[in-house]
Amino acid sequence: MKLNTWLTIALLSVSTHSALAVEHLKLSTTTSTDNSGLLAVLHPVFEAKYDVKVDVIAVGTGKALKIGGNGDVDVVFVHAPAAELNYVEQGDFIDRKAVMHNDFVIVGAKSDMAQLTKAESATEALQLIANTSATFISRGDDSGTHKKEKKLWSDAGVKPQGEWYIQAGQGMGAVLKIADEKQAYALTDRGTQIAYADKMSLVVAYEGDKALFNPYHVMAVNPEKHIYANYDLAIKYIDFVTSEEGQGIIADFKKGGQQLFYPDVLN
Repeated sequence: MKLNTWLTIALLSVSTHSALAVEHLKLSTTTSTDNSGLLAVLHPVFEAKYDVKVDVIAVGTGKALKIGGNGDVDVVFVHAPAAELNYVEQGDFIDRKAVMHNDFVIVGAKSDMAQLTKAESATEALQLIANTSATFISRGDDSGTHKKEKKLWSDAGVKPQGEWYIQAGQGMGAVLKIADEKQAYALTDRGTQIAYADKMSLVVAYEGDKALFNPYHVMAVNPEKHIYANYDLAIKYIDFVTSEEGQGIIADFKKGGQQLFYPDVLN
């Protein structure tokens, strides 16, 4: 065999070995976090710092929590506090830390059929939508956004049903596209709304109620309950996103001059 052939084989072997040597951190998170573009900015810094690769599973919060609860990932990054705490109490997750927050908004067509700009609360805004049978696109996927939406409807004393209420069963980005096509209303986190602002004609129809607060937390999958969880790497990730460096990246992440998330550790 020629020397060049031997060198080629040797180099390929080294390259393959190096690729296999890189550790992988498995993360389940929300489509809203992923759709915002934040992870595409945050993760490369973490990966370079620790010579690892983050494998992201972006689904609705309910599914993200279930995946973590099954021990199929190492760390979970979501925004549904009550549901998160249930898993913590069951012993599936540990080291839960606040990372960042933004808020939810209701988007709709510029014509604002239900006149949400006149609403004085999120409750009143939803009542106006129901009373006018204005088309509303729901995530319908047990995500953090969907959980918030159901709570808001309940607070408004409305059981949404009928042709005007459409459950898409899809992620935040997909729901915004559907709402834009139908010129309908939808509840979305502000981060995704800002990220998609130049891709749709929908505008913010209602915002500002304290009930629309949207906090994000990160949690390690408990290795004592799920033996295949990479706890050491999960802790490195948690420490990174709550560190001055990670929080600075979150604070600096903007689109069109607008801040998508506000760090909860860095003041």
